[in-house]
Amino acid sequence: MKLARARTPDGVVTGEYADGTLETDDGSYAVGDDATLVAPCEPSALYCVGRNYAATLDQMDYERPEEPDFFIKPPASVIGPNAPIPYPTFSDEVTYAGELAAVIGTTCRDVAPADVPAVVRGYTIMNDVDALDQPGRTARKAFDGSGPLGPWIETDLDPSGIDMRTVIDGEERQRSNTELMLFEPREVIAFLTERFTLRPGDVVAFGSPANPGLIEPGDEVSITYEGVGTLTNGVAEPGSDRDD
Repeated sequence: MKLARARTPDGVVTGEYADGTLETDDGSYAVGDDATLVAPCEPSALYCVGRNYAATLDQMDYERPEEPDFFIKPPASVIGPNAPIPYPTFSDEVTYAGELAAVIGTTCRDVAPADVPAVVRGYTIMNDVDALDQPGRTARKAFDGSGPLGPWIETDLDPSGIDMRTVIDGEERQRSNTELMLFEPREVIAFLTERFTLRPGDVVAFGSPANPGLIEPGDEVSITYEGVGTLTNGVAEPGSDRDD
């Protein structure tokens, strides 16, 4: 089942998405006509794992981490599907990274790996936009619009062994499979719950395969994870207003 949120004449509504229609408790909405998809959840934080694919370590000349290496994006980083990614005025080197992400379904702490499926609402896609020329991870990754998220939450998904690809303006830039993760999703979420109380709607992203690369204003970025869907966002001109 695909759970989605959309902006409608009745406000932002949540329901089940299928074949272009969002079914809610109060009615149906045609996405693209009387509804526009927005980010599928409202996280209090996005917990993002880096350096989680061996090929990425080789490409970026990173050392292999002994435990999940993570950082946090704030709620202000979130934009929804098809919303323009704001190209930051303070950077000249902005990159994309196509990542699978879990959405937490219940408040949880100290969850064992075997129990992780019970606290996960489902899976979505995140683009970890990075102002690579800025000093430190927070400056690079925590700015407004740096966390495109969507298009919905797929509740019926085994995240192991699924294919992914990232396409920029029709050119494939990333292709991989989640079986190549160094730390698999259950392990990552269990690790994080030793340190943080996760809340409903919080997001855990599992890192990018090799070949994250530069984006420029005017580009269109499409990230597909098998069994989830495709997250697409254009890249706005520096200083452009954004509407998520």
